[in-house]
Amino acid sequence: MKKMFKVEDIAASSKRKLRVAAYARVSTNSDDQLVSLKAQKEHYESYIKLNPEWEFAGLYYDEGLSGTKKYNRTGLLDMIADAEQGKIDFILTKSISRFARNTTDCLEMVRRLIDVGVFIQFEKENINTGSMESELMLSILSGLAESESVSISQNSKWAIQKHFINGTFIISYPPYGYINADGKMEVVPEEAEIVRTIFNEYINGKGAFLIAKELNERGIPSKRGTIWHPSTVQGVLKNEKYTGDVIFQKTYTDSNFNRHINYGEENQYLLENHHEAIISHEDFDKAQHVMEQRGLEKGVLKKEGKYQKRYVFSGKITCGECGSRFKRRIHYSGKNEYIAWCCTKHIDHTVKCSMKFIKDEDIKAAFVTMLNKLIFSCDMILKPFMRGLRNIDEKAYLQKITEIEERIEKNENQRNVLVELMSKGLLNPGLFTKQNTELLSEFARLATEKKHISYAVSGNASKVDATQKLIRFCSRNRMALKFNDNIFEDFVDEIVVNSREEIVFKLKCGLSLKERLVE
Repeated sequence: MKKMFKVEDIAASSKRKLRVAAYARVSTNSDDQLVSLKAQKEHYESYIKLNPEWEFAGLYYDEGLSGTKKYNRTGLLDMIADAEQGKIDFILTKSISRFARNTTDCLEMVRRLIDVGVFIQFEKENINTGSMESELMLSILSGLAESESVSISQNSKWAIQKHFINGTFIISYPPYGYINADGKMEVVPEEAEIVRTIFNEYINGKGAFLIAKELNERGIPSKRGTIWHPSTVQGVLKNEKYTGDVIFQKTYTDSNFNRHINYGEENQYLLENHHEAIISHEDFDKAQHVMEQRGLEKGVLKKEGKYQKRYVFSGKITCGECGSRFKRRIHYSGKNEYIAWCCTKHIDHTVKCSMKFIKDEDIKAAFVTMLNKLIFSCDMILKPFMRGLRNIDEKAYLQKITEIEERIEKNENQRNVLVELMSKGLLNPGLFTKQNTELLSEFARLATEKKHISYAVSGNASKVDATQKLIRFCSRNRMALKFNDNIFEDFVDEIVVNSREEIVFKLKCGLSLKERLVE
């Protein structure tokens, strides 16, 4: 017996919108590139919503990865899996080179998607896999992307190594404290003073965490225009360029496009007195010695940067009187022992800092109390705080970032062409230097413009994300009965000890909450 269908049901099903997803990839996992991903999401979401027959099915992305390595690209693989499960009907991506720089991988993935009726639109090449008569054009273009990736890499290595040897290599993106002026590194006086402050304070006892905190409080942006992190400060302290010397080829890329730290696999090139120094060799060596000693004290495994043993409050407690870090110690009272946290300056010089120890159990009890207050008053405190953070309109910023990135990509392509022409002997060296320097200057200007915009967006975005996470936790959980390490690490950036009776929890969302210590 034949089934009977209502005409209205058939019409409704035929009008179902096409579920359109987008795929993006950025070359690094830095803060400004994450802002870039956000800008791309805004672009694709707006673009898709303009088509009344489409609906946005999400942005899939990979960060900090090369387009040559399919197996590491979890975002791409997740997208293909969702397409095979019937969650996606159509895919947008910027170019073949962003999708894959390996012909075999490109065709394999395209065929997998075609098999389940999902097609890809490559915007740059204007190719739609659903309207192709054959795979010939895609094979040619993806093959060109693959050969371009290998050729550019080889030619760049040849040209760069030659500049290493004769000492003419131009550092296109100098470290904080310098700018690229006509191919030469010149000191930026204001930033140089910050570099000297970082080295001086570190040598004299302050840790990278506290230095970063103070720079952020002063409103001083990092090189990328974002906030300072302990790792950013350590990057400054480890950079030999501040002595005026340069070590070239500290990293290298293997045949599979994997980047490694160079431990002797490739030649390194030391060029002394390459540019004006900001830090003396003596102060630089002192900083390296201090860093090594602190690493040993914390149990850091050499070359791995991992802690053998670390406590939840390690590196998190700061003295409100002198600004020094607190250290974990075992105290004894008669036959009993207990864990306490002590100001390192007070330990060394009781006259210079009068702050006495606080008990580990008292800090944990104070955190539980503070957390329960947030759970109880989530609607009164956290939600209004979130509304205030969201007042900033990011769309204009993100659109501007997209425009700058397009200009940066064009700049990079132009420089790659110059390198290739130079390597083949088709370009006069003088003309190469002139044009390359102009492009590098433009790149530096665009990068600076982008970092300032990214700073405004990423700083607020990170607070919004942290606040959302805290609201979700407080809304879903009952009153806490005991301290939990994971919860503390999720929400707290720092503890400031004002006295033995009062501490301040500085949360990742930007809130600072005082709490009494009760023995």
